[in-house]
Amino acid sequence: MNYRTAGSFPPVTLDDVRGARKMLSGVARVTALETSRHLSELVGAPVLLKCENLQRTGSFKLRGAYVRIAGLLPEERAAGVVAASAGNHAQGVALASSLLGVHATVFMPKGAPLPKISATEEYGAEVRLYGQVVDETLAAAQEYAAGTGAVFIHPFDHPDVIAGQGTVGLEILEQCPEVRTIVVGMGGGGLAAGIAVAVKELRPDVRIIGVQAAGSAAYPPSLAAGRPVAVENPATMADGIRVGRPGDVPFAIVDELVDEVRTVGEDALSAALLLCLERAKLVVEPAGASPVAALLSAGGGTGAGDIEGPVVAVLSGGNVDPVLLQRVLRHGMAAQGRYLAVRLRLTDRPGALATLLGVLSAADANVLDVSHVRTDPRLGLAEAEVELHLETKGPAHCAELGRALRDAGYTVID
Repeated sequence: MNYRTAGSFPPVTLDDVRGARKMLSGVARVTALETSRHLSELVGAPVLLKCENLQRTGSFKLRGAYVRIAGLLPEERAAGVVAASAGNHAQGVALASSLLGVHATVFMPKGAPLPKISATEEYGAEVRLYGQVVDETLAAAQEYAAGTGAVFIHPFDHPDVIAGQGTVGLEILEQCPEVRTIVVGMGGGGLAAGIAVAVKELRPDVRIIGVQAAGSAAYPPSLAAGRPVAVENPATMADGIRVGRPGDVPFAIVDELVDEVRTVGEDALSAALLLCLERAKLVVEPAGASPVAALLSAGGGTGAGDIEGPVVAVLSGGNVDPVLLQRVLRHGMAAQGRYLAVRLRLTDRPGALATLLGVLSAADANVLDVSHVRTDPRLGLAEAEVELHLETKGPAHCAELGRALRDAGYTVID
């Protein structure tokens, strides 16, 4: 199968992906493919989850990093490697380098989560913190490479990396020969490109759908322009796919072989992460949950009708910062109507708060947090304002709580 490639890079072929798989034997796990009954019911066809969140280092990134570093010449290995990453690529490069006996220096933003910094160091890399955003960190890593002779390991824009990521596609075809659709998250595009190379050569009938976070979706305008286009200030909680510009090499492959690129919002990402945790019992990061978010948003939000099954959704990673996980889960619960913040006024007298809590208890609401304000210019002499954060059972229960509070005589402000 022929498709154009960018610059002087050679094309990525099915043989390259097969060679990468041999190289990764005994290094990368053949991750599980788990059926999701809940998603299958929503989509109206079998849905299976490719659990790259259970890969070594917690993401698919080890595959491409190992193939890239293993392919270096002896003198290049001796010079060491350098990478820039806020998380998954950092850990993949660190472990791959350690396994191959190559010194790795990894630049990470100063604000990178501490668990990711610690994990990268424990895998054997020397970590240097630089800059506040990944672009600054990337520039520092490239400057280091130019000054020291270390080989810069790009997270997605290299044929060897793409070939390594493509081994995910070979595994999917073997684990689910009847697959009709593969849904995969996209940042720079390395994983989607690799899967497309592997799958389209063997099964051109399989539809491949890429998914981007709406706040950092560089592929739709790039595909429309016919070349990589940068988006300014990419913003999303899904840091694993928060990339401002597609890579030249993966873009050419995605343009030719990926059937469709969809975008999902932050609410859908939160809901998808929560679903993976509650229903599939799998911890995934927001980027890893993006294919599930696309399935939840399919059919105009009904989750049915426009994706042919069997469907394989690639859960690309599970390295989520615990602090972010807490925020995302609360956001996901709110998006599903299972978390309610309500502000109201009541008479400031002894026992008033206890009475209010009794109303909520009778309505079967779980109180998570209470803020009680007595001194505020907006309040009357005998008034107090209370803000409550409640765990609920869904939108209908939220409406029921509102009615119960009003029936009890409370003035609900917000």
